[in-house]
Amino acid sequence: MNSATALEAVMGAAQPVNFEALEAQARTLLAVFIAAGYEAVAPDIIQPAGVFLDVVGEALRGRTYVFTDLSGEELCLRPDLTVPTCRLYLQRHPHADREAFYSYNGPAFRFQPASADASHPREFRQAGIEAFGDKDASEADARTLVLMLRALQQAGLPGWRLRIGDVGLFDALLAAGDMPERWRRRLRHQFWRPDAFRAELKRLSSGPARSAASFPRALIDKLDPEDAAGAELLVTEYLDAGNVELIGVRSAAEIAEGLLAVAADAKAPPLKPDTAALIDAYVRTRVPAPQATTALRDLVGTGSERFAAALEAYDRRCMLLAESGVDIAAMEFSAEFGRSVGYYTGFVFEIVVDALGPTSPVGGGGRYDGLLKAVGAPRNVPAVGGAVHTERLLTVVRGGKR
Repeated sequence: MNSATALEAVMGAAQPVNFEALEAQARTLLAVFIAAGYEAVAPDIIQPAGVFLDVVGEALRGRTYVFTDLSGEELCLRPDLTVPTCRLYLQRHPHADREAFYSYNGPAFRFQPASADASHPREFRQAGIEAFGDKDASEADARTLVLMLRALQQAGLPGWRLRIGDVGLFDALLAAGDMPERWRRRLRHQFWRPDAFRAELKRLSSGPARSAASFPRALIDKLDPEDAAGAELLVTEYLDAGNVELIGVRSAAEIAEGLLAVAADAKAPPLKPDTAALIDAYVRTRVPAPQATTALRDLVGTGSERFAAALEAYDRRCMLLAESGVDIAAMEFSAEFGRSVGYYTGFVFEIVVDALGPTSPVGGGGRYDGLLKAVGAPRNVPAVGGAVHTERLLTVVRGGKR
């Protein structure tokens, strides 16, 4: 998206009609967050586009307003406030070696089709929290959700339903499966899009070699999966022979990396039926939260230490939530639920109200232990957060009046 279009996006929705009511509501939310020890911060609205486009996942990448300034730098309007808050943390703590707890309130921007309803504006406001460096993941996860619910209750939300998931359980399941690592990465990449995920699982379990059909067979046959440098040279020669110039697309090395995976798939047997069936059964698991451990243990068994550890962490998190007064019997666990952004690595949650339905959650969040490293930290940093969609909250509190 060019700079004029991005500017139009900002100017076209400069101030919401209920601005004063939203600000009053945000003060209530932030008062709860600040009282719990979360410092109020104001991350920049304009952000480096490359950082976002690398980490937010395909679903959100295509809805981000991107533009180029007069110096040629590619920038974007922030599509959420988590990544900007991560960047603020790193500006303060470049070594990523300190605990920090931040809260915020401000606008975010995402493209919406013309058919989108009022619950999905292109400019919307988020009030939320982010916790960095907390070593006890289960405790931090539970604290984040409890604090979010407390703030929503203080703001007048009369009731809600909770849906939770755990990307860490899914990763542990894939790690235990008998498959090449590239297939694990591919399934993990598609996890956020259920239809694409099922299509990829079907392809891997029936005919992985089909991915090579759309590429020149002469080139595929020459590729040696163990020789990345040779593959890059072959790709360069092939592009030169066809007078194909790389402008604004992937590099020859990136193309070669993808083709090596295609070449390896062309020679690989399909995913074993029992492995494919287990993955399919797992993502279809949808039960009340207290029943999830038994259901998943019956499904997966006890052979994987990593999966057993992930289940133990899930149990402890539920126990901590229950001790904090959350009715976990009313929470739904959905194994394929992972939120719509690509950086979550563990516990995820959504807060839904009947008045708006499941496609318009009032709030949500989760754990993202790899995000800080992706935006410049020297190592992975434990991190978890959550955000409230304040326009939706105000609509519900006001009984549907905007």
